[in-house]
Amino acid sequence: MGNDIHKPLGTNARPPVKNQAVPAAGWISRLAVGLVLAAIVGGAGWIAFSGSEIKRSGLSVVANSPESDTTSNTIDVTSAQEQTDGRQSGQSDTADAPLQALHGQSGAEVVKTLDDDGNEIVKITPAQRQDNRPVLLTPPDRVGQNPRLAHLPDPSVIEETDAGELPVRGENGERPFDIYARPWSGTRGARVVIIVGGLGLSQTGTQHAIAALPEDITLAFAANGNSLQRWMQEARREGHEILLQVPFEPFDYPANDPGPRTLTVDAGADANLDRLHASMARITNYTGITNFMGGRFLSNPDALEPVMRDLANRGLMFLDDGTSAQSLTDRFSKTLGIPFAAADMVLDATQERGYILAKLDDLERSARRNGVAIGVASAFEVSVDAIASWANEAKARGIEIVSASAAAEDPER
Repeated sequence: MGNDIHKPLGTNARPPVKNQAVPAAGWISRLAVGLVLAAIVGGAGWIAFSGSEIKRSGLSVVANSPESDTTSNTIDVTSAQEQTDGRQSGQSDTADAPLQALHGQSGAEVVKTLDDDGNEIVKITPAQRQDNRPVLLTPPDRVGQNPRLAHLPDPSVIEETDAGELPVRGENGERPFDIYARPWSGTRGARVVIIVGGLGLSQTGTQHAIAALPEDITLAFAANGNSLQRWMQEARREGHEILLQVPFEPFDYPANDPGPRTLTVDAGADANLDRLHASMARITNYTGITNFMGGRFLSNPDALEPVMRDLANRGLMFLDDGTSAQSLTDRFSKTLGIPFAAADMVLDATQERGYILAKLDDLERSARRNGVAIGVASAFEVSVDAIASWANEAKARGIEIVSASAAAEDPER
């Protein structure tokens, strides 16, 4: 040991081990062992699943249990090999196309029958698809959009017409009212709804309102405004729920003119629906409409009924701004099953900060007393600044600010 310490390092290193050839018999024995193990695992898997009959249909796998042949479970699966096979078999065109979107209840054929005892039997089998690709499934009864897609219209509730893109009920009952709604907590505390209207009429006013107002505030875009699609996308990206503000005939029309495409009593149903659809096509992603003026029109049942029926068929809500004491919108909404809400007060009848803050305090007291209260205002700078300041303080006092859809009476819920 004492002598070794003086030797140069590395003199005792072991010679490198040369690669030695493995006898052929060794490889054969290893291969045999591998085959035996594969047979054992495969046999165990077959035994585990021998109680179920497994069939393939496109991209669907159906497992029918022998204990119950009345119900089957459908699972969507996709493998890289299947997609490759599809492309090689002449499906290259569909492989590059956008994925098909289906409703969450559209992935199977559902057949309901009754047995001899009157019990309901449900049989579920996979639905046939046109190609060998996966699909995007949307859940039933969904509320709200993915925040990253909130500025884009949902194709399931859009109808292409001569007037443009109009909201419509989806094939599986989806409503724009639900899809474009802003979710809320669902608690029973005091709730306040604030709707700021007139967006789109002034570029600077619209920009200021979207930037300054908390996302809980509902924004109403004037159908006669400018650059509505641009401002809608901006508002939706910021998290706001939006309404479309449609002009209706007041009692002193035309001395008091709400603007182009105003719905009037004397115009008749066809002309009014054309005007309504022209306004509705100027923007997308709204949960419903609200009136701009309209004292005479909203109190006339013959003029109002075709408009309300159209909203019912399209799955939209109606929010009455509360300025017409003779409005019949609540009665038609209950009769036709339209989601409906009515404002309790106008917050900025006087354009003065102190007045607006006092009205907001009144709105809070009403919400604590009745559970929910709705106030409307216009997108004036003083109104926007007062509402933004008050909203932040109200949240600290336990007031929840919710969107218009959260306060609506909905016969379908």
